[in-house]
Amino acid sequence: MMRLSPPGVATFSQTQSMDITYGGGEANVSIALAYMGLQTSHVTRFPDNNLGRAATQFLRHHWIDTSHVIYGDHHLGLYFLEKGAIHRSSEIVYQRAGSSFSMIQPDMIDWEKILKGADWFHWTGITPAVSEGAAACCAQAIKTANKLGITVSGDIHSRSSLWNYGNDPREIMRSLINGTDVVIAGQYDMDKYAEGNSSEMDFKVQATQFMKEFGRIKKVIDKDRTSVSGSHNKIKGKIWNGKQLLESAEYDITPIVDRVGTGDAFAAGLIYGLMNYKDEEAIQFATAACALKHAVEGDANMVSQQAVVKLMQGDNSGKIQR
Repeated sequence: MMRLSPPGVATFSQTQSMDITYGGGEANVSIALAYMGLQTSHVTRFPDNNLGRAATQFLRHHWIDTSHVIYGDHHLGLYFLEKGAIHRSSEIVYQRAGSSFSMIQPDMIDWEKILKGADWFHWTGITPAVSEGAAACCAQAIKTANKLGITVSGDIHSRSSLWNYGNDPREIMRSLINGTDVVIAGQYDMDKYAEGNSSEMDFKVQATQFMKEFGRIKKVIDKDRTSVSGSHNKIKGKIWNGKQLLESAEYDITPIVDRVGTGDAFAAGLIYGLMNYKDEEAIQFATAACALKHAVEGDANMVSQQAVVKLMQGDNSGKIQR
């Protein structure tokens, strides 16, 4: 999507201009991983016009393989962000209906070809909510990844306001979760998609039941966020691997530069962490990456692996590096 927002922390009614950037769940994850040194590819559908090409160029600028981007129709999804500050909350207005991506269909994508040689596939709960076609594409990708022995991760948080095409969100999401190895899920999400689960349960107990019901899941991950104000948050990550509940250090983040995309930064940090470290280090890496994103403008976390490790090891001084 294209993101348009007033400069700084101005409100919509104050501004006469908008800053433009691009973002979206899986794209943000892909960019963050590219900055950490991994080879990443983004699969999507953009409009066949200059806006679609500008979005593609944005991805290429940040080292993303765009050879699997397809084009068609004329509308790029938009969202408008009014950044909050102190006690004023941020506000987002979406314009996704009729976008080129919402018109995507499974026969437009050859997942066997795209996923050949891949190590990891990541999806978010936003994608299947956009349209029936997008949900079918996501299902096809997960099925192919399972067949090829590729690890699948899913951030299953979704927004109920997006599901407007008539199908049962719970049924669709359960089928996608069934093919997922690593799940990022809050207790509310697990309560929504599991039988007999409850957000009143302890996270460890709830995650254990979730893994029992969806037998492919090997790890359940979440982060706790305390919002002191619109400019001040505290975050802490946790992972249940079926044997141990591991928690990260807590980060006290103030002032926040840009909160959007911090969940995607957490997902990217988790993927990198699980590919390179043991679980206890992986959750520390993921949470440090998430903390750093709060200091980066835009949707994606454009920080190096070295910067994440530095914070992970306790250096939060922010000193100039020369």
